[in-house]
Amino acid sequence: MNEVPLLQNYLVTSSLLFGIGLLGFMVRRNMIVMFLSVEMMLQGISLSFAAWGRFHGNWDGQIMVLFIIAVAGCEAAIALALILVLVQRSQTLDVAHWQQLHEDGQSRFNEPSVPATDPSRIPWPQLTPAGIEPETDPEAESHRKRI
Repeated sequence: MNEVPLLQNYLVTSSLLFGIGLLGFMVRRNMIVMFLSVEMMLQGISLSFAAWGRFHGNWDGQIMVLFIIAVAGCEAAIALALILVLVQRSQTLDVAHWQQLHEDGQSRFNEPSVPATDPSRIPWPQLTPAGIEPETDPEAESHRKRI
């Protein structure tokens, strides 16, 4: 039986999980979202290990996944403790407040401020019209907010 297409599907899925996790980690500043993004990256790596183990017909990938799950459990406990300390000290989950916990003698990193933008002036992408627009009932759509 040819398992190459199955391996490719698993690898594409694992790379999507890793990419979405990396994007979430790089873009968001909320500690919980960053933590969940790291967990998503670990799951992508675990899926890749399991897929390669199945493809080669040995248990090495599955054993590595068990080690990753154990490390992820330890990481979850440490991250939860750090998040609780941050919330107790600063009453927020913003990563910028971690700068207050620097060592003595080290200068504080000053992040450049992002200029405030008016949300109504953001150029949202528009889809090109295709075909005839169906008639809609305004009462049925009254509960939805416009984006």
